[in-house]
Amino acid sequence: MIQALNTVKHMSVEIKVPTVGESISEVTLSQWLKQDGDYVEMDENIAELESDKATFELPAEKAGILRIVAQEGDTLEIGALVATIEEGEASAASGDKKADTQEPAKTADNSPSDNAPAAQSDGEVSYAAGTASPAAAKILREKGIDPASITGTGKDGRITKEDAEKAQVKSEAPKAKPTEAGKPAAATETPKAASGARNERREKMSSLRKTIAKRLVAVKNETAMLTTFNEVNMKPIMDLRAKYKEVFKEKHGVGLGFMSFFTKAVCTALKEWRAVNARIEGDEIVYSDFVDVSIAVSAPKGLVVPVIRNADTLSLHEIEKAVVELATKARDNKLSIEEMTGGTFTITNGGVFGSMMSTPIINAPQSAILGMHNIIERPVAENGQVVIRPMMYIALSYDHRIIDGRESVSFLVRVKQLLEDPARLLLEV
Repeated sequence: MIQALNTVKHMSVEIKVPTVGESISEVTLSQWLKQDGDYVEMDENIAELESDKATFELPAEKAGILRIVAQEGDTLEIGALVATIEEGEASAASGDKKADTQEPAKTADNSPSDNAPAAQSDGEVSYAAGTASPAAAKILREKGIDPASITGTGKDGRITKEDAEKAQVKSEAPKAKPTEAGKPAAATETPKAASGARNERREKMSSLRKTIAKRLVAVKNETAMLTTFNEVNMKPIMDLRAKYKEVFKEKHGVGLGFMSFFTKAVCTALKEWRAVNARIEGDEIVYSDFVDVSIAVSAPKGLVVPVIRNADTLSLHEIEKAVVELATKARDNKLSIEEMTGGTFTITNGGVFGSMMSTPIINAPQSAILGMHNIIERPVAENGQVVIRPMMYIALSYDHRIIDGRESVSFLVRVKQLLEDPARLLLEV
């Protein structure tokens, strides 16, 4: 008996939630990349896990047949069992799947009803038939729908999250009103249906979205946040880009965008006004003699802020390459926790979505954030003449506990000065 147990244990490997960071205690299984019974290769990604900071993929630790334990939407602690991988060949796995999907022939005398659970190939009802996954069960509870009324499309008749989202409450026929003796029954009045679609759907907040929500509320409640505004004439930078963008791209292999100019201007201004680059820890103020710039990027699952390390030492083309690399990783959900950790100052560009003006919220524990906005041609006074210039509003939100009004306004004016005369960025004057 002991030898048999050891043999079974040797033949399968348990796949558990790995340790992904010191501050992360649980993750959410967001998506299976493989199905139960599939043959997987060693190091092949089988699932996506989502923490409150990032999304990462779970690889197979050996080649074999995948046996799923946890379901999509489950919240799992670090070290929890996700799946097992049994020894086997690809042909065996495909054979198992065929056997699982076979159904007995239906006849006119013995056809399953719409609500009957799916049957296995041996004719016995599976224990999973009619059982809702944790994510599906929650959705059905919120809708007030009995799982027994749902036909599951998952393995062995299991009710999946998609089944629950598609399920609708069955409406009951209106009861006829009793009539008085001798009086004809009045025609039943049917309520007027509301015009247009009035559907609603509920989705569980992802770990990333819940963390974003908590942090934003904490910043509003725990900091003395204030915002100061200014505007920048973007014509000098736009003229410079138009003149050198082709040569720049040919030489460095990357386009010349606005972000590199703003990053360089911010780094120069932060060296002069160090409180804007500082943070509060307990009863102390921590001043950094380096600049790690966080850039806000809209990713498929929410806003993320990857960090450009030592941005103050980088050239324009090095900054542009870093921006492209981090933005691509963010869109593909490939950012690591290290790439999103730290940062001493943040730049966010709401202008790409058409924002004219906004008050960005500080990215804690930082003390300030710069907001860029869209560029609009407006009439402005210049040397006593009204001229049309491409103008951009910029906003600096800052923690008034550490940054005074003089420092915040002077910092923003310095950024404006550098952007309106970009030669200063190159000459560092």
